[in-house]
Amino acid sequence: MEFVILFGLLFGAIALGFPVAIALAGSSAIFIAVTGQVPEMVVAHRMINGVDSFPLLAVPFFILAGNLMNTAGITERIFEFAKALIGWMRGGLGHVNIGASVIFAGMSGAAVADAGGLGAIEIKAMRDAKYDPGFAVGITAASSTIGPIIPPSLPMVIYGVVAGASIGQLFAAGFIPGLVMAVALMIMVAYYSRVRGYPRDQRFSIVRLGTTFRQAFLSLLTPVIIVGGILTGAFTPTEAAIAACVWALILGLVVYRTLSWKRFLRVSFDTIETTAVVLFIVAAASIFAWVLTSNRLPEQFASLLLGASDNPIVILILINLILLVVGCFMETVAAITILVPVLLPIAVSVGVDPVHFGVIMVLNLMIGLLTPPIGMVLYVLSRVSGVPFERCVTATAPFLIPLGLVLLLITFIPAVTLWLPTLIYR
Repeated sequence: MEFVILFGLLFGAIALGFPVAIALAGSSAIFIAVTGQVPEMVVAHRMINGVDSFPLLAVPFFILAGNLMNTAGITERIFEFAKALIGWMRGGLGHVNIGASVIFAGMSGAAVADAGGLGAIEIKAMRDAKYDPGFAVGITAASSTIGPIIPPSLPMVIYGVVAGASIGQLFAAGFIPGLVMAVALMIMVAYYSRVRGYPRDQRFSIVRLGTTFRQAFLSLLTPVIIVGGILTGAFTPTEAAIAACVWALILGLVVYRTLSWKRFLRVSFDTIETTAVVLFIVAAASIFAWVLTSNRLPEQFASLLLGASDNPIVILILINLILLVVGCFMETVAAITILVPVLLPIAVSVGVDPVHFGVIMVLNLMIGLLTPPIGMVLYVLSRVSGVPFERCVTATAPFLIPLGLVLLLITFIPAVTLWLPTLIYR
C-alpha cells in the first residue's frame, strides 16, 4: 500500500505537469514524511550523495564538447565528408544522415545533441533535395539514437555510476551494437529509396572525397582521440570528456576560427543550464531509488518476476517490455537511476553481465526518446524542422522496426556486446 502511494504521488505529479526532478524529489519527501521512517534531512543528504561522484564530471564536459562542435561548425564539415563518402548511393542523403550520426556519436554522446545540432543540417539538406519532410525527420530521429550507444555516451556514464560498472567497458560494449544499428537503418533507407524512387543525390568523386576529408580531417580526429584514449588507457572517460572540450576549443578558436568568445560564453551558459537540469534529475532520482531500495522493493519485485518464470529468455523479454514502457514516460537519466537498483539484480540472477545489461537498458531508453508522450528527440526535431509533432511520430514509427530487431539481437546474442570489452579489458 505504501508503494502504491509513492508511485501514485510520482505519476500524479508528472500528469499534472511538474518537472520530472520535482516529481521525484517531492514524492520521495512526502513518502518519508508520512511514513516517518527516517528524518526528513535524509532527503537532502541522499540527493547530495547522488551527485557526489567523480565519473559524473564527464557529464558537463561531454555536453560542453557537443555544444562547442555544433557552434564551431565541426558538424557541417562532418556532414560534407559523409555526403562525399556515401551520398552516391540511392537515397544518398538518408545514408549520409546515418553516417554523419555515427561519426558525431563519437563526439557528443547524447541523442538530443545529435538531433538538435546535426539534425538541423541534415533535415535542411534533405528538404532542399526534395525529400519528403516526414522521411527526413524519421531517419534523423532514428539515427540520433546511435549517439548514446557508440562511445562516448552520457547515459552509459550515468549507468556506470549507478550500477558500479566499468565505464570503459561500457563504452567498448556499445561500439559494435552502434554499428549494427547503423547498418539496420541503412537497409531501411535502401528499402524506402527503392519503393519511393529516391535518386542518387550525386556521383562519387574521389576528388571531392579527398577535399572534404582534408577539410574535416581534424574534426574526424575527435572520436579517435576520445575513444582511442579511453581504450588505450591514456585517460579515463572523465578525462576524455575534458580532452574533447580542449580539442573542440582548439579547432573552433585557433584552427577554423569559427568560434568567437561571445559564442563561447553563450555555449558555456547553455551547458551550465543543461548540466544543472541533468544533475538535478540525478539527485532527485537518487533519493527516489534510495527509498525503493531501503524498503526492499527490488527484492520484492525480483521475487514477483522470477516467480512468474525462471526462464532467462522470458525474464529478458519482460525486462525489455518494462524498459520500453518506462522509456515512453520518463526521462533517460531518471529512468536509469531509478530502475538500475530494481532490474539489474534480476538480470544478474539469470546470468546477464552488468555491462551487457547496460547496453540493453540504454538502447531501450533511446527507443523511448522516439515514442510519445515524452519523445524528447521528436519534440526537438519538430521544433527545428517545423514539422508537426504528430507527423514526426508517424514518420518515425517505421524506423522503430530495425531498432527493435537490433534490440532483440543484442539482448539474446551477448557476444555482439561483450566481444570487444572482453578482448580489451578481460
